[in-house]
Amino acid sequence: MRITELAAATGMPQPTVHRALQDLVAEGFVEQVARRYRLGLGFFVLAAGSRQTSQLRDLARPALLRISATLSDTVFLLVRDRFDAVCIDRIEGPFPIRSFTGDIGGRVPLGLGQGSLAILAHLPEAEREAVIRFNVPRLLDRGFLDEATMRAALETARAQGWVNLNTGLIPGMAGLGVPVFDAAGVPVAALSIGTLAERLGPERLPGIVRIVQAEASALGAAINPFDLGLRYPARSLGGG
Repeated sequence: MRITELAAATGMPQPTVHRALQDLVAEGFVEQVARRYRLGLGFFVLAAGSRQTSQLRDLARPALLRISATLSDTVFLLVRDRFDAVCIDRIEGPFPIRSFTGDIGGRVPLGLGQGSLAILAHLPEAEREAVIRFNVPRLLDRGFLDEATMRAALETARAQGWVNLNTGLIPGMAGLGVPVFDAAGVPVAALSIGTLAERLGPERLPGIVRIVQAEASALGAAINPFDLGLRYPARSLGGG
């Protein structure tokens, strides 16, 4: 593409685009050919060097199966999609449950449900604030109490590293959510447990946290940063 085309596509001034391109050329990520720019060899070397090329859903499936088999509970894999969290996989446990996301493909505003809340809590502050401003009216429509309650829950989630919900929004149901971080430390997904409220009491909770956190840590270390499923969750579901 030409600088004029890149400036139009990004909405940035041409001098700014030119400076950015020169930096990328110097690092080997972009090449200049006549008056046009294209991706350079360095970009493809970086992509080839990633340890996994699997889609996140395929990569996470063994972890979901292990968690469900160990705990006898339903397990969800959630991925962030802008202001929402999307369920891209689910392993059913033996106990009948209800959840905010429902089945595979279901989505909820970030902040509703334990997995969604775990992702939102660990976003960079500016990004988290933008999501909160956009989602508070949507959450109120779904029965969430208020912004102060959500902020308190987010602060608790950041402090302890996981989310335990038994809010009564779905009677008799409870859940636990743990964020999954990519190599840059960004929460791109969450492992979530949905179960009966009596199965998530104080005597069982610490063991569940350890099991799910261990799986989330291993999954995060194996994530391919070029996995399109993280940026376009519909593709993990067989969509466009």
